[in-house]
Amino acid sequence: MKFTESFIISLIQEHYNLEVSCKILNGYDELNFLLTDSSDKKYIFKIATEEHNPYFLEAQVKMIKVLSNSILSEKFQHYIPTKNNQDIGQITLEENQFYFRMLSYLEGDFWINQKEKSSSLFKNLGLFLGEMDVVLKDFKHPAANRYYEWDIKNVLEARKNLHYIKSHENRRLVAYFLLQFETEVTPNIADLRTAVIHNDANDYNILVDGDRIIGLIDFGDMVHTSLVNNLAIACTYAMLNSEKPLEVAIQIVRGYHEKMALTPLEVSLLYYLIAGRLCISLCQSAYNYSMDSTNEHHFITEKPALKLLDQLIRINPLKAHNEFRIACGFSSIINTSDNHETILKERKQYIGNNLSISYNKKVKIDKGALQYLYDDQGNTFLDCVNNVSHVGHCHPTVVKAMQKQVATLNTNTRYLNDNIVEYAKRLTATLPKELTVCYFTNSGSEANDLAIRMSRHFTKQKDVIVLDHAYHGTSTTAIEMSPYKFDGKGGFGKMPYIHKAQNPDMYRGEFKYGDNNAGEKYAKDMDRIIVSLEIQSKKPAAFICETLLGVGGQIALPPNYLKEVYAKVRKAGGVCIADEVQVGFGRVGTKFWGFELQDVIPDIVVLGKPIGNGHPLAAVITTQEIADAFNNGMEYFNTFGGNPVSMATGLAVLKVIEEEELQKNALEVGNYLLERLEALKPKHNIIGDVRGNGLFVGVELVKDRVTLQPAVPEIDQIVEMMKERGFFISTDGPLYNVLKIKPPIIFSRENAADFVDNLDAVLASF
Repeated sequence: MKFTESFIISLIQEHYNLEVSCKILNGYDELNFLLTDSSDKKYIFKIATEEHNPYFLEAQVKMIKVLSNSILSEKFQHYIPTKNNQDIGQITLEENQFYFRMLSYLEGDFWINQKEKSSSLFKNLGLFLGEMDVVLKDFKHPAANRYYEWDIKNVLEARKNLHYIKSHENRRLVAYFLLQFETEVTPNIADLRTAVIHNDANDYNILVDGDRIIGLIDFGDMVHTSLVNNLAIACTYAMLNSEKPLEVAIQIVRGYHEKMALTPLEVSLLYYLIAGRLCISLCQSAYNYSMDSTNEHHFITEKPALKLLDQLIRINPLKAHNEFRIACGFSSIINTSDNHETILKERKQYIGNNLSISYNKKVKIDKGALQYLYDDQGNTFLDCVNNVSHVGHCHPTVVKAMQKQVATLNTNTRYLNDNIVEYAKRLTATLPKELTVCYFTNSGSEANDLAIRMSRHFTKQKDVIVLDHAYHGTSTTAIEMSPYKFDGKGGFGKMPYIHKAQNPDMYRGEFKYGDNNAGEKYAKDMDRIIVSLEIQSKKPAAFICETLLGVGGQIALPPNYLKEVYAKVRKAGGVCIADEVQVGFGRVGTKFWGFELQDVIPDIVVLGKPIGNGHPLAAVITTQEIADAFNNGMEYFNTFGGNPVSMATGLAVLKVIEEEELQKNALEVGNYLLERLEALKPKHNIIGDVRGNGLFVGVELVKDRVTLQPAVPEIDQIVEMMKERGFFISTDGPLYNVLKIKPPIIFSRENAADFVDNLDAVLASF
């Protein structure tokens, strides 16, 4: 049925005895019309289909009448009864039932049209909503006790539409906040005050005049739910398109609390409730797109909602909570006194003192959020260095997989279980066909230890060749093959069965950038070691090398280096081990594994760090031949290696990398980051070299580009200054003068731009 303007005019004349003109208005749910009588008095006429429960329409009428009879009377519409004194009229057309209502017209401008909004306006909105909720606190109606998808308490139902969000970044962001709602809000919903609320104080329903709130319209979203949701929704829409959204919300909360005092629990959840409303909106918009909706109201807040959700994740929830508390007159929950000194003192007492802590001014991290970290002081940091959280801190897909499995079963590997087989199949599918046998451990150190043990079983030799300045872990064997440790302070020196090869550093080393044969030339150093072993009637058991050098200086290996070295080592009878602990799983961008950049196939690959996104999981993957040799009668058993929870975690990480195309992201964002960093070199003489692949990046800092004197302690000052600006980076390299940049591979182009812009500003002072 199409309701024309002429039909509405006749309908009004019949049921209200009014002569009016009519204009069709846009609407989201019901049909809306603007009526004007002969004296220029205006009315709003609404028509609802039979899909609308008439008892719910009655509930709206009664709710508005309560408000119309209160001190807020002038801020709400009044119902105009029909000539039969009915608030809701009914007609039957083409065997369909329709319900109509006429309401008075409120003058004023819509909130959306206010270009400049003052803090007074935001506070006045809070005052108005608080006063309205005081009036309605005892209002009840059975029809308001309904399930409604736009009720924030039902936000987790939005997950069913999450997959309609096409952008990986946006879908991940929404999924993160849905997880946080489940974690932070859901357990507390039963303890929140409830009421019948308006539930839709958006920018098209609020009428204003300057700094004054004129009124609120459209009660079609009313529902009995948590009282604080009314405030959360108003904050959400008011924060849209604001460059300082938290300040906006603070003013609304301050005003609301003056009229309707909030409880500490309500204040503590408000940040997550606001995010929850945005999640509902974005999931619904994505679903509407999938249904080819042409209703502009279905998508009207999509872009600003995405922007606001991105702004929210950059706001430490502790900061938001604390600011809301202060706005309500509650005490601060941020301890700025000697809290850290107490922790440091107890740490020193109970924890080994050679466990280092980053930064001069220590940071206590309380929460992770994808590529962000939150401290206990309300600060947010962009994590530019934590490559362990490969797909992001608290990635919802990984978290949910872990939660489900740990709630189902976790035990050792002496029982049959699908997870370990499935993960081994999925993992080996990413590797060359020669690498087919998996052994699971708990850390990269343990995995490297096992890899050396396997190589010694296979070759019946003990000597191991490593690169100078290399680091392979913390076990006794790993320390023995890590010059970074055994040559460093407190080190025990090189064992006679360990041999250091030249570090293939094309910036500081013997063979430089521009030498097309640098890889082959550096590889010749293997001949020296192999010959020295032959003189002693020995052969190498293994050559182990990171496929991009981490502690060695964030160095990308010269072309053909590994191809030449592997050939020499294998000819001498040794096994070639690729340490992918810091490099693998798509980080280098163009390839999934670092060794693929060198066009080689290792005999053993060692995996760690990113494999479990921070969960203690690592692996050794080798050929059937080496695995058969290792199967010499001594059982390999690892209590936790390969347990069902670890395997579920590993599967989830692989799923995320594939589904969110994170290897592609690492390539694109990494290339952009490298280009931006390279562009800083002409501006800042302290930058000696920029190097890396994908999101494995190093920036070497020098005091002099000719002498290459390392910029120490300047680099430490730069790291501290970047931390104060909200960016976590670290140092590396034999001379401790290389900025280490290895963020989670969900790092965005915008993240990279923010980082480089701030680094540019910091370097300007050197």
